[in-house]
Parts: sequence; structure tokens; C-alpha cells
Amino acid sequence: MNNRVEMKVLSPEERINNFEEVAQGYSLEEAIMEASRCLNCKTKPCVNKCPVNIDIPSFIKEIKGNNINEAYKVITNNNLLPGICGRVCPQETQCESSCVRGIKGESIAIGRLERFVSDNHHEEKQNDIQRINGKIAIIGSGPAGLACSGVLISKGYQVDVYEAMHKNGGVLIYGIPEFRLPKKIVLKEINNLKSLGVNFINDVVVGKTITLEELYEQYDAVFIGTGAGLPKFMGIPGENANGVLSANEFLTRINLMKAYKDEYFTPVRKMKNVAVVGGGNVAMDAARCAKRLKANVYLVYRRGLEEMPARKEEILNALEEKIEFKNLCNPVEILYDENKNVTGIKCQEMILGEADESGRRKAIPKENSYFTLDVDTVIMAIGNHPNPLLKNSTDLVEYNKYGCLVVDENGRTNIDKIYGGGDVVTGAATVILAMEAGKKSAIAIDKILNKKK
Repeated sequence: MNNRVEMKVLSPEERINNFEEVAQGYSLEEAIMEASRCLNCKTKPCVNKCPVNIDIPSFIKEIKGNNINEAYKVITNNNLLPGICGRVCPQETQCESSCVRGIKGESIAIGRLERFVSDNHHEEKQNDIQRINGKIAIIGSGPAGLACSGVLISKGYQVDVYEAMHKNGGVLIYGIPEFRLPKKIVLKEINNLKSLGVNFINDVVVGKTITLEELYEQYDAVFIGTGAGLPKFMGIPGENANGVLSANEFLTRINLMKAYKDEYFTPVRKMKNVAVVGGGNVAMDAARCAKRLKANVYLVYRRGLEEMPARKEEILNALEEKIEFKNLCNPVEILYDENKNVTGIKCQEMILGEADESGRRKAIPKENSYFTLDVDTVIMAIGNHPNPLLKNSTDLVEYNKYGCLVVDENGRTNIDKIYGGGDVVTGAATVILAMEAGKKSAIAIDKILNKKK
């Protein structure tokens, strides 16, 4: 009982040749066996560490009794996107990190059980809710916007979600690869919101097609959840060469345009040797996608393996797929030929010093330690800023010097009925933290509008 039930995965040899989901999920028997390990703690420490406060022991108890639909109801009382969260949330640093089972063994596989429930419950007809409480505009259909819309629609508001892209889901659709988060799962959960009455309005760029001021006048409240889609670069020589891509662009081509499928004819650079710069989940996603395009892939990161911010599961998967990690290395220049095509990346070895403000040890350049990797493509995956389009189009709300929306602890901006949350406030973070922000703002919006009645 100390060890969790393992989940079947595709072998590394099989999965590098396709974009199918790597993790295969639990069977009913496996899910009940894993659920039976739960001690149903009265203090529920796992719930306290869940950003959206799912009643974890209660939904696991329903799995034990083979009541999958009841388990789904428990989860969706707090989270309308369980199929997504069960796959991409960093449970190991949140709910699972406080599991009592983990003291003398392995914690309960809460994320895997959440995924199982989402994938195996039976759909039930949604009850119609009278829309009498007011009209809310949500800008952006990423995790924050979806979470906010789910709470508000359940409280009887008319909810209109404005999305700049032709598909809904934000980073869930264009950022996370199919092998980690199948698009059918995202679409299923978005369709659930539609069935509740959420109205999605696509191909509308707030700040161009319509202004924030217009939404402010037309709606009882506005939530800004535009994410962080502007890529960061290092500012080193050669970054403008042909063959230097942001991870955003690369993953968008992979996800939205299906650049790996011949029938789509989407232009994607022919890659033989690729350097992906970064150590987070986005870097792992980009490296693993490049591997599936038959490239030889280096992952260049200035700190050590232990300091990588990516989930341990993603690091392990990348290592299994024979991606070559170049830890304690930092790019200093991108080399190119007379036609400005990338020919290599010059790096410097690093050593670790004392911990910095993030708690991780500083990476310090090592003297006379330069070396070159022969590559034809460099993918930068070192983080993102909020897109400045909305910021540059309005003086209505305040942004800080980093381009992030300024809000209080409830997501309220300097304007009474305009709220915001997710990556547009924090910079690039996790899906579940964005959802937490969207949910918190929705509760605050409901509270303030109810006061005015």
C-alpha cells in the first residue's frame, strides 16, 4: 500500500515517432486500487494545497465505491476542467506534496485519479440556469478565462468570452503538445462550458476589433485573462538569424497548424540539429516536439538538473526520449553563415554559486570554458511577457513596468468593475494557478454585483 499504482505509458521508442498521448491512464480496476490507498484524512491537508480547493478525499471515496459520476460531481463543484488539470497540473508540488501517505511511501496519485474520473464519467444533461444576475465579458479563453466563466455561468450570469484566435483554449490549445494534453480533452471541457451557456466570440482582438472601454460600458463587469504570449529573448548576438524561433511560434505551428502532418502543408523549418534554450515545461515541450520531427535535440540550461523548473515527469520523459541535456551551459552567441542561416550556438560553461531570491543557486560563468554546438535551429524557451496589445490600447487600467496588469488580492484592477488574473498578472506560470485566479475573480465579481442589487 506504500507504493502507488503505476500508469501505463507508451515506450520511448514508440512515442518519438508520433504525437499520441504518452500517459495512457488508469483502468477502472487500477483506479479503485489506487483510490483504496487513500486514508480519507479528516484534516484534508491535500485540499489546503489545491489552488481550487477540490474536496479530494470525497471524490476519491466515490471512486472506491465505483461511483464515478458522483466523483465527477464532487470535482466539478470546484473545477470544471478536471481532464486538463489531471494531466498538466504540478500535483507533486501541490496536493500530492501534503498527502499523509507520502510520509512513509508514495503519495496518492491524485492527478491520475482526477484524470480517470474526467475521462470515464457519463455525461448528464445540464439544467438550464436563468440568466438574471447580469452580463460579464471575459477577455481570453485560456485557463483563467475558462475558470472565471465556469463560476459565473453557474451563478446565473450571462457570460461572453472574447477570444482573438479562431480556436478556444489559449495555451491549452496552442501551447501544450498533443502528446501531453490531447486537444479532444480541451474541446470536451470547453463544450461542457458551452452546454452550460457560456458564449464564445472568436476572432475578436480586444484593443483593436473592440476596445476595453466599449466592453466596460456594455457589461456589468469585465475579466481580463489574456495570458502571457509575448516571448522573451536573451539579447545575445545572432538572435535575428534565420533559424532562431521562439518556443511560442514553434509550438503554435505544431499545435494549431499540425505542422507535423503532411496533409496540412504548414511551413515549419526543416531541422536536423536543434538547440532548445531553457529548463521549464515549455522547453521540454519544444524539445520533445523537435525530437518527434526527427531532429537531434540538445537542451541547453544554465543551471543543473536539480534546479530545472520543469516537472520531474517531463524531465524524465525527455531523458528517456534521448534528448541530450547540456546543463550548466549558457548561450552567449548564435553563429550564422553569409546567408544569415544558423550554423551553431556558442555556449559557456557555468558553475553554481549561492542561492538567489528564487531559492535556486546562481549560475556563474566559468572562465575560458566556451564551446560550440553545431545546430541549424535554435528555439528560445526562456519565458514570456504579457502581450502588450491591450496595454497599449487603453489608459483605463494600470500595468506595471513589466507589462503585467496590476490587481489586488481579489483580482480587482484600479477600476471598480474590471478584474484580471492568470499570466497577464503574474507573468508565465501554471495552468492551475491561472485557474485559481480566474475563480477568485469570479467570486469577487459576484460579491460586488450582488451588493449593488
